[in-house]
Amino acid sequence: MPVVDVKNLDGKKVGTVELADDVFSAKVNENLLHEAVRHHLAGQRAGTHKTKEKSEVSGSGRKLWRQKGTGRARIGSIRSPLWRHGGTVHGPKPRDYSYALPKKMILAALRSALSIKLAESKLTVVDGWVLESHKTKAFREALAKFDDETRTILVVDNGGNVNLERASRNLEGVSLVAPTALKPYDLMRHDYLMLSREAALKLSRALSAAKSDQAAAANSASATETPASEPAVETSAPKRKAARAGSKPPAVRKSAEKKERPESKPKRKKD
Repeated sequence: MPVVDVKNLDGKKVGTVELADDVFSAKVNENLLHEAVRHHLAGQRAGTHKTKEKSEVSGSGRKLWRQKGTGRARIGSIRSPLWRHGGTVHGPKPRDYSYALPKKMILAALRSALSIKLAESKLTVVDGWVLESHKTKAFREALAKFDDETRTILVVDNGGNVNLERASRNLEGVSLVAPTALKPYDLMRHDYLMLSREAALKLSRALSAAKSDQAAAANSASATETPASEPAVETSAPKRKAARAGSKPPAVRKSAEKKERPESKPKRKKD
């Protein structure tokens, strides 16, 4: 399992944290990363493009001249696509460009993106984003202690930190997201990744494939287990069957009695 140093806001090491091996040291799938980024960008498209057709442009609907005898080409409307200011044929229409992508593919792409950041030494784990003020200047100074180079930074922290939200929203190139809202596109778009200790552990637990497989196996094992009360029911069932074997059902007894009774003679008709 990869072990990463934990630093405070002064840039000093205060401890270490173990991250999941199948999350931060997974095999990188470039094709999957490309598909995840393409899926995200397709969902961001507005799809509001529109051109007017023949029935939507302005213009009279009368026939400009008679069909035959003028020597000119026949024409039915001034709004024809062949004319200037006419309608557009097969033009773009409003549509939704988003499409569905399997959840397992998105999670696998997220593991690949996190593994790339750790392999390229572009990942830092911070002990906690405890800011005394919501001022942007103080937050900028805290980021400069980790790296003075101008680059885009992605900060991942659990929600509820008001000072961090207000201090980071006015910095160009700095984005703040929650672990539950983290996407592969965010990791690929930013140069540097900064995780809080709680966010790093949460991502390790949520994205670990081994733990999810263990949970699924435990659920299937519990479903196949038989309750403790079942053997008692099985031993008592044969006794009830043996007791019922000697007696016939009420419906059978009634039908037997009916057969044993002598049939009554039909009544004679009066003359």
